[in-house]
Parts: sequence; C-alpha cells; structure tokens
Amino acid sequence: MSFPLLTATAALPAVGAIATAAVPAAQRTAAKWLALLFSLATLALAATVAVRFDPGGDRYQLTESHAWIKDFGVRYELGVDGIGVALVALTALLIPFIILAGWHDADPLETGSKRWRPTQGFFALILAVEAMVILSFEATDVFLFYIFFEAMLIPMYFLIGGFGDRAHEHGEQAAATQRSYAAVKFLLYNLVGGLIMLAAVIGLYVVAGNFSLAEIAQARANGTLDMATNTERWLFLGFFFAFAVKAPLWPLHTWLPNAMQESTAPVAVLITAVVDKVGTFAMLRFCLQLFPEASKWATPVILVLAVISIIYGALLAVGQRDIKRLVAYASISHFGFIILGIFAMTSQGQSGATLYMVNHGISTAALMLVAGFLISRRGSRLIADYGGVQKVAPVLAGTFLIGGLATLSLPGLAPFVSEFLVLVGAFARYPAIGIIATFGIVLAALYTLVLYQRTMTGPVKPEVSAMPDLRVRELVVVAPLVVLLIFLGVYPKPVTDIVNPAVKQTLSDVHKKDPRPEVEAAK
Repeated sequence: MSFPLLTATAALPAVGAIATAAVPAAQRTAAKWLALLFSLATLALAATVAVRFDPGGDRYQLTESHAWIKDFGVRYELGVDGIGVALVALTALLIPFIILAGWHDADPLETGSKRWRPTQGFFALILAVEAMVILSFEATDVFLFYIFFEAMLIPMYFLIGGFGDRAHEHGEQAAATQRSYAAVKFLLYNLVGGLIMLAAVIGLYVVAGNFSLAEIAQARANGTLDMATNTERWLFLGFFFAFAVKAPLWPLHTWLPNAMQESTAPVAVLITAVVDKVGTFAMLRFCLQLFPEASKWATPVILVLAVISIIYGALLAVGQRDIKRLVAYASISHFGFIILGIFAMTSQGQSGATLYMVNHGISTAALMLVAGFLISRRGSRLIADYGGVQKVAPVLAGTFLIGGLATLSLPGLAPFVSEFLVLVGAFARYPAIGIIATFGIVLAALYTLVLYQRTMTGPVKPEVSAMPDLRVRELVVVAPLVVLLIFLGVYPKPVTDIVNPAVKQTLSDVHKKDPRPEVEAAK
C-alpha cells in the first residue's frame, strides 16, 4: 500500500494539536470543536487500519520503513500486529469521549485578576498524547519507540499539573500544591524508568548492531545473534523496569493514585485507559520478543508481583474515602491481572491479557467519566459527601452502576471474558497463582458495591437533592461505552479474532506451548 496509513493515523492528531493550540484565545468553543473533529478523523483512520489488517496474514502489516539516523542504525519503522491494531483502535476510540467529557474542564476561571486554564492548551495536549501513544503502538524500531515512550510524559505532566481537578476540600491553594506534587511524582517515576530503559536500549545496540525489532528477532531465531545469558537478563530488566513503572506494577505504582486523584476525570481516563497500556503492550512486544529466555527466567518473580498488585490494589480500594483514588487502586489490581496473563505464557492468558487491555480501557472510561460528572455537580471527591443520588439522578446512578459492575467483571459485561481467560491461562500452568488471584474478584465486588451503596442509595443528602441528571452531551459520552461493554461482553469475537494470531506468534517467540490438559477429551 503506497499511502502511509500508520503514519497518517499518528500524524493527524499531532497536526490537530498544533492547529488547536493556534486557535485565538477568544475562540475557545472553536478550539473544542476543532479538537473533536481531529479526534473523530483519527478514529476513522484507526478503523481503516483495523479493516485493512488481515489476521491470517503477515505478523506485521501496513509496514513503513525509512532511513533516519544511518550512523546508528536507527530507522523510522512502523508496523502493527493484531495486538497493536486493537490498542490503536482503543486509543482512537476513547479520545473523542475524553474530549467531550472534558468540554468545560478547561474553561478559564476568574481568580482575583488572573485568568488561567487556557482551553486551547488542554485539548491540544490531549491530541499530542494521542499521537505519541499511537506511534508507540506502531513503532517496530526500538529507538523510535523509546522516543515516544518518553515524549508522552511532557504533555501528561502539564495535563496533570496545569489542568487538575477543581474539587478539593481544602481550597484552591491546597489543590494547586497537590496537583504540582502529583505531576512531579508522575514525571520523576517515569523518567527514572525511562533512563534505565535508555541504558538497556544502548546495550541492545551494542549487542545487536541495530534497533529493528524484526531484524533482531530474526537474528535470534536463526542463531546469528548470540546474546550471553547474563547480558540478556540485564537488558530485559532494563526494559521491564520502565514498562512496570508505566503499567503500573507493585511496588512501582505509587505515582498513579496521586496522578488520578489530582487530574480531571477525562485526564485520569487518559492516564489509566490509554497511556498506561503502553507499558503492558511493550511487555508483549519487546520483552518477550527480544529477550525470550530472560522473560522465562524472570517469570516466577513477575507472577508474584502481579498477584501482589491484584490483592494489594483491591484491598486498598476497599478502604478509600476518595472516589478517584478508589478507581486508581482498582486499576492497579486490574493491571496485575493483565501482567499475570502475559507472563502465564499460555495462549488463553495472553489473549485474555490483550482483551483485558481493551476492556479495562472501556470500563474504566465509563466508570471514571460518570464519576467525573458526579463530582462536578457536587464539587467533592469524598464518598461520604454523597448519598441517595439514584433518587434524584437515576440515569447517572444507572450508568455508574453499569461501569461499576463492569469493573467487578460481572458476567455479560466485557471485562468478565478477559478476566476469565487470564485466570484459565494462569490455572493451566500455575494453579496456586491462579487461586490466589481469584480473591481479587471477591475484593472487586466488595469495593464496587460498597462505593455504589454509599453514594447512590440511602437517604438523599441535602447537598445532592437538587442534583441534575445526565445532560445530552454526557449521555453521548456514556451511552456508547455502555453499549460496547455489553456487546463485547456477549460477543468478544471481533477482538479475539484479531489478537489470537499475534498471541500465538508471541508464544512461539518464547518457545512455549499450552500445557496439555490433565484429562483428555473423549474421542
């Protein structure tokens, strides 16, 4: 195909970011509509990528390759497998909803004589993050991937620190201090991970002589690249550390609750439903393909860390007083399931992990965006400040319930299928790990239902008695997400058909096959 479709899919939101930022300050509404139109156009291109992709064809498709820095073997190489296609589609799908949900989140406020929150900058930064995330999912050159893996931290830093949540029980000055702390913590954690990865990227070049994922994997397969065992393990650890910070995996997770708490709800969705997926995606694409033996060597420790994330995140979610922090700790638990599925080294586990990335993105977006609409009405993130909402805003309460039920993986909603596959894959090879991970499901039911009970049921508190129900714009945001949760819950085949061939190839990279069942099927 002569048209560079993958480049266009990433370039369009980048152009949109520049165009949105250039809109005159007085034309805030025009900037919003421009950003939305660019996000919808990007979604159309991402849909074209999905349609053009042939699950039964080559591993990497729609490829592009151009010389870039010849002296160091760096190339502008793009390509997508089934996993990349699914995550590019997820990113492009969520951004229009994020923009619509944050329609008024960056409107300037009058604080004394100062005006702040430039609207154009807010939406331009969202589009910039989208462009960098999509390029991260498409890059097959390790150095190219690293550039955008790190570059996305800059717009995210400004989104957290400059456009944080307005709801704070101690006033605007305390809110500004907390936003700055959360933004700096986010940046420092991820920069440290990125710098360690940079050392590993340089080490990989010293050993392999280039940065092309396909060429390195091919050289490993045909025996022309002989990587010493200790070298491979150190390089793997450098890559995995950076991805575990981004994921976020316990104990490298502590930046996430602060970042989500202090962000607006749309930015919180951008963090956990979009940006964090780059970490788990990179574990599949780079850790397992580049360092197969080291991946198997590290698997026992990673599985233990994944299970700790599942239980630890769920336990802390149970005890939260802040709605956003509860969703953040729930996400840490869910990312534990994703990493468990990846390193279970079974086709069910890795298919479930990939499907979980997609379904978690949709379910978290539904729950967090409705929570954001709730918080904007009451002006508080504290669970104790709510009660009886379902009597005054039944549609808001109903969609909040659906998002919560999806978070606890209720059968019939999308996350159930992926969580079930992860657990089946884990049980097949590591029964004890699978049993312990199952307790995360019980805890998820506890924190989700307690959250709903405390906020939506019971006597109507005076502060919420006049709370309006969801408006048309908010319904446009939430309704498609609810439809997707139900559709993929009863019919996940469109996604699994795309990702399963890529999962089989990834298992082949690490020379793993599914365990034989203990009881043979009757003939």
